[in-house]
Amino acid sequence: MSDQDSIKVPETLEGWAVLHHIFRVRWAAWNRLGEKERFQILSEASAYLERIAKPPEGESGESALFSLLGHKGDLLVLHFRRTLERLNEAELGLRRLRLMEHLEETTSYLSFLELGLYEMTVKLDAELRQSGLKPDSKEWKEAWKDRMDKEAQRMGERLYMSIPPDRYLCFYPMNKHRGEHKNWYAVPIGERQKMMRDHGFVGRRYAGRVQQIITGSIGFDDWEWGVYLFARDPLVFKKLVYEMRFDEASVWYGEFGPFYTGIRVPPRELPQLFAGRVPSL
Repeated sequence: MSDQDSIKVPETLEGWAVLHHIFRVRWAAWNRLGEKERFQILSEASAYLERIAKPPEGESGESALFSLLGHKGDLLVLHFRRTLERLNEAELGLRRLRLMEHLEETTSYLSFLELGLYEMTVKLDAELRQSGLKPDSKEWKEAWKDRMDKEAQRMGERLYMSIPPDRYLCFYPMNKHRGEHKNWYAVPIGERQKMMRDHGFVGRRYAGRVQQIITGSIGFDDWEWGVYLFARDPLVFKKLVYEMRFDEASVWYGEFGPFYTGIRVPPRELPQLFAGRVPSL
């Protein structure tokens, strides 16, 4: 077994805690309400969503609202926060709104914004071995932590990025296959590194047309990763996901959950949306 084969787990860097909720509107009950009551309920909800979209100075994070297409839900509310506690506060504030009496939550997703470091993990392991450090020794762990801290600082803007302002959103969860004959987690890290590098090359060809945010959800939700795609032209979602189906990491190891597509709605335009009109940004 080579030194590289002894590495099992690639390093990751984590940033925002991420949560989204998907709601279905109980339209029949909503439409029976009087105009004045609908106005009061939507005014309260719009004010709250506007407030959490850009929290007060000293509180970092953002939230965004999307109108979903199709039967899986009507609204998606997305939160980026520093901690689970701040995420929970945004969630609880939402649940206290009168509007919640007329919404049914169909699903939610919890994860952390994640940057995978396959390349760096293999490279750093080789560097430390060549310098004479013994794996898992105190000196090794200190050197490894120091490099990870520097990477986290260097990648700060990507780990704590703003929610992209693009009009269209596509979200889907995914796993790496763990079957009897094909098991991602049994593949040597060098082979996984190459597959992920090739996978990344596909995404780079769409730079400027789509912004991708990968979140890690192992231990937090039912899937292993969440993928958020943002774009000005929704057809780019189809082209990107289709092309990625042909790379080796997806052909043999990609498992995909349900897809959700939405249109961004400024919180102040929530009444317009409930009136049956999709507002412009």
